Amino acid sequence: MTTAYEQVVATRSQERLTGLDFINGLFTDFIELHGDRRFADDPAIVGGLAYLGDIPITVIATEKGRDTKSRIKRNFGTPNPEGYRKALRLMKQAEKFNRPIICIIDTSGAFCGIGAEERGQGQAVAENLYEMMTMRTPILSILVGEGGSGGALALAIADEVWILENAVYSVISPEGCANILWRDPDRAKEAAEHLKLTAKDVSKLGIVDKVVKEHEEEPDIMLDSLVTDISMWYEKISKLNNDELIEKRYERFRKIGDYM
Repeated sequence: MTTAYEQVVATRSQERLTGLDFINGLFTDFIELHGDRRFADDPAIVGGLAYLGDIPITVIATEKGRDTKSRIKRNFGTPNPEGYRKALRLMKQAEKFNRPIICIIDTSGAFCGIGAEERGQGQAVAENLYEMMTMRTPILSILVGEGGSGGALALAIADEVWILENAVYSVISPEGCANILWRDPDRAKEAAEHLKLTAKDVSKLGIVDKVVKEHEEEPDIMLDSLVTDISMWYEKISKLNNDELIEKRYERFRKIGDYM
């Protein structure tokens, strides 16, 4: 039986599909858009326009890269504030033109470098949380690898949040948790068990709405199934008017953690 920490390690494997793999596998006619119109373009977040069947969509994905060179270029999938501002710019554009938003998430968290903090990392994440909650267009977020801290949450304020069965979702990495609680990063395995970060755990807690079965040997099966599931999700949610959409999204997050 795979332990929670072994599952965390597996999500960091270079063999797993990356954000771009999901974009190319799920959608057609992808056109990437760049820049936050304030500072720079962040390659850790890839976003743009695409089609889901015949439905025009906006897709936003965190991208880790696959080999050492591409991972360095993508900052190992840890976005700077300009990445989150680019994502919000694309979401606002999608809202204006009534396009649904699909977010593909695989990040250990927002980048915590000095430059990122100087440019307002915390504010950039907070603005996404605030704006996504009242976005007047459908949003679906899918956790496909690591879902780490506010860096993942900044793309996961959605009408539904799905998770791949071998992905994880947590407020902090097991190593970071062990270091803070016990000043001993070697206790990361123990921390992982307590964090309840596996797909099974977060589904049981009501934090995600769907666990997506993976076909590790034949990923095309999973991608084809996801295309069908996303299309069905959009067909269902597009029947809601904007006020109903926002109210249901608000209630979704309000009930998390309610054990009365």
